[in-house]
Amino acid sequence: MSAALHTLPAVAAGGLGCRWRRRRRPSATLRAASSVGTASVAVSVNAETQQQRQVGVEEEEKRREDAAEVRTGRVVEALYDDGFGGVTVKDYFAAARAVSSDDGGPPRWFCPVDARRPAVDNAPLLLFLPGTDGVGMGLILHHKSLGRVFEVRCLHIPVNDRTPFEGLLQIVENSIKYEHAMSPNRPIYLVGDSFGGCLALSVAARNPQIDLVLILINPATSFAKTPLQPILPVLEAMPSELHVTVPYLLSFVMGDPLKMAMVSVENNLSPPKTLQKLSDSLTSMLPLLSELADIIPRDTLFWKLKLLKSGAAYANSRLHAVQAEVLLLASGNDNLLPSGEEADRLFKSLKNCRVRYFKDNGHTLLLILRKQNLQKYQRNLLMQALPNYFGQEDGVNLLSVIKGVNMYRRGRQRDPVTDYIPPTLSEFKKTFNEDHKLFHLALSPVMLSTLKNGKIVRGLTGVPDQGPVLFVGYHALMGIELSPLYEEFLREKRTSFRGMAHPILFGGKHESSRQELSRFDTISMYGGLPVTAINMYRLFERNQFVLLYPGGVREALHRKGEAYKLFWPDQPEFVRMAARFGVTIIPFGFVGEDDVLELVADYNDQKNIPYLREWIESINREAQRVRDSVKGEDGNQDVHIPALLPKVPGRFYYLFGKPIEMKGMDNVVRDRKSANEVYLHIKSEVESLMSYLKRKREEDPYRSIAQRAVYQASWGASAEVPTFEP
Repeated sequence: MSAALHTLPAVAAGGLGCRWRRRRRPSATLRAASSVGTASVAVSVNAETQQQRQVGVEEEEKRREDAAEVRTGRVVEALYDDGFGGVTVKDYFAAARAVSSDDGGPPRWFCPVDARRPAVDNAPLLLFLPGTDGVGMGLILHHKSLGRVFEVRCLHIPVNDRTPFEGLLQIVENSIKYEHAMSPNRPIYLVGDSFGGCLALSVAARNPQIDLVLILINPATSFAKTPLQPILPVLEAMPSELHVTVPYLLSFVMGDPLKMAMVSVENNLSPPKTLQKLSDSLTSMLPLLSELADIIPRDTLFWKLKLLKSGAAYANSRLHAVQAEVLLLASGNDNLLPSGEEADRLFKSLKNCRVRYFKDNGHTLLLILRKQNLQKYQRNLLMQALPNYFGQEDGVNLLSVIKGVNMYRRGRQRDPVTDYIPPTLSEFKKTFNEDHKLFHLALSPVMLSTLKNGKIVRGLTGVPDQGPVLFVGYHALMGIELSPLYEEFLREKRTSFRGMAHPILFGGKHESSRQELSRFDTISMYGGLPVTAINMYRLFERNQFVLLYPGGVREALHRKGEAYKLFWPDQPEFVRMAARFGVTIIPFGFVGEDDVLELVADYNDQKNIPYLREWIESINREAQRVRDSVKGEDGNQDVHIPALLPKVPGRFYYLFGKPIEMKGMDNVVRDRKSANEVYLHIKSEVESLMSYLKRKREEDPYRSIAQRAVYQASWGASAEVPTFEP
């Protein structure tokens, strides 16, 4: 932390430059980018700057050519450590205290040292525009994770600086214009927190020609409706000697201190130790609130309130001019601003806006870590001891949200192949050690694979370690088989599939202004992309692991009595493409959906209900059609939501068949008949694998959840539960 803070004055002198940047920038221009918009800014763009810009454009063109080359450039591997969760709100206070001393300088940019150099080539620029505090450390919990895939820079506004809103706007605008001139094909992300959201919207409205992506966190455009309005005159009339009480009165602006303290409560502690740990954490945190009086002195607080008022008015008057792509993160429990209502308004007012709504969170989304995975008795204990405080507020991993809505890109258009960032270690832990833990624990999936000699073994030993590999199998009801499949491959192979999925999962057309994080976000985060021939071609070209369900939506949303029935169209094109790239095809079977779910109302039932029929028709009328050329039921890809009832869970079984090597099968590429023979062979293999699993599961002594529970009670929940002999 100290290293990041100590570099602030030095970086400020260099403006936007970072020590690892490829190109050296003229110091005159850099100083101009960090100062208030004056005449000096206008004259700073001299001949030398123009020459540097031309060099930058040429470098950008060269980088684009390099990026077009297959398998070149730096990439991040699956389960890389993104560092998220290693910093707490205490570090924010320490950082804010360190930079709050006024050096008399103007607002300036700094590069957080803990963000380091991006691990990917051509990383986009991310500029953080701070909230009311102005110190620029509001992104501190995310520096490391964002720094792996972005060039991160933060705006610092000194405590005693009195630059008006238009002056701050000019600083940001000069910076993005300069960056755009240097790299015209690289997007610029503006992350605006509260007051920073007003800045981001205003800059975007004034610069529609620049490729900007706005990420707004509870933007202060609704400041006129803040619940604080009645007490603002009281604050202004308060004697200066009582100003030290203001941080306590406004502590909810920073977030509930108790909920912030909760992140340090460890799992598996006894009840007395749980309360003691919480008490210690809270005791150490509350004194930090008094430091807000130093970060935001009395005069500064009133100036900030005036900035909020002018910034909100300026931004609201120009919303119609915003052309940029916008992601709005809104809190439903915001005590400072009516952020939920504001999300409704901005969702309608902005041309290209998507929302992720966090109904239980407060104003400071970026300063709350996610809850620890507390034991049930720990939750009950805390709720009984502190019923008015212990809520459901959970933290936000900003990078995960960006990935989940498919808004990470390095060029003018998002490339679902090259712009994909694999799941990180923290994302894996949250998904599979927390969110899906009970689901997987209850099902205890059995993974089997087939060696080249035909022997079936437990685990994924029979699956190749290197791509390109194409996995082809049966798509279970509602895709219920996917989560354990992804977890096992990430744990054992440290790799993830690129799952080919229906385009409707990625459009966002049917989202609302109160759209919460959903399964669709998880699908994108773990590698899902639209099923197209060009996407599959490019994935094979890059030696990826590709997951394909030829049965598609028709298979995943099958009707009653159609479990384990394949709906594969007569289209062997993926076989011919696999042969062209020498892909290894792995057919696989899955059974277990009938032990977990009961289909109550299927497509045919819903089509007989007028309201549901109209809803299905409206959804599919706007959706991209995938199989218009396929006749009959195999081509019926209508999307709907079947009515399901859970059963007492049985067990999931997966079997990966013997690898089919397509290398050297040139006849398949040229001859459609040969390709069709291989296609039918793969289909037959999938059916045989499922028949084998349905037969062998009858021999599994631990198919029942009761038997598995007894075994896990004896050997531990993490113990691998035995199954039938292959």
